Amino acid sequence: MNVLVTGSQGQLGSELQALEKQYPNYKFFFTDIKELDITNEENTAKFIKGNKIEVVINCAGYTAVDKAESDKQQAMLINATGVKNIAQACGKTNTLLIHISTDYVFEGKSFKPYTENDTASPKSIYGKTKLDGEIEVVFNAKRALIFRTSWLYSSYGKNFVKTIFEKGQTTKELKVVYDQIGTPTYAADLARAILDIIPKVPSKIRTEIYNYSNEGVASWYDFAQAIVDIKNLDCKIEPVLSKDYPTEAQRPFYSVLNKDRVKKDFGIKIPHWRQSLQVCLSKL
Repeated sequence: MNVLVTGSQGQLGSELQALEKQYPNYKFFFTDIKELDITNEENTAKFIKGNKIEVVINCAGYTAVDKAESDKQQAMLINATGVKNIAQACGKTNTLLIHISTDYVFEGKSFKPYTENDTASPKSIYGKTKLDGEIEVVFNAKRALIFRTSWLYSSYGKNFVKTIFEKGQTTKELKVVYDQIGTPTYAADLARAILDIIPKVPSKIRTEIYNYSNEGVASWYDFAQAIVDIKNLDCKIEPVLSKDYPTEAQRPFYSVLNKDRVKKDFGIKIPHWRQSLQVCLSKL
């Protein structure tokens, strides 16, 4: 099966590359902007058709959440227009599209885990462009799965885990917000879940949305404290309120995702976030 992975140098794309040898039934095409610019409609269509791609895992995205507030045009180009180009090409070749989205599509004022049927109401430019990308998938791809995930981290790239680990080795105290609640997601777990799900996708499926994060609930403070504890760092994590550390983009204060649907439909088991965090930190 020919599988195209866009944005392959990012966290999720890198984890998919690390799993390549464990999935010999897949012939992977790993691309990033140098090999395939998804904002180029003609080249995207030509690549997917020319290489007889049967599955596209779209990991490409504009992920600079705060910068997006002043760089809306570029964020929209990558997160919406680029996704439209992929979705249209997949629609013409009946290619299965697996698109990665985010918890930022939600307002973040809930008090219970979000399901796939809850109303999306993003409060940031980043979240709005990601929701626009989802809409493009719905209207243009014939067969697609949209995975909404949260607080993604990996041993690859820049992320919260690596930042806390690096700063915690040289800093005696770090201040981390405790009033934003969600669930960390180890990109390696999501990558494996996607590759395991592909053969289980019904041939006549239209577009479906699924939530995926690790199990459990945490604040960013809890997350940081766990990193320090696991690595035995001599660093105190001080809990602070979001209002004391304002950012350009508004974050969801609550974005725990309900994963019942993906577990039921595909029979996957999802590890607890602390368990996966230990695995990731063992690689750093």
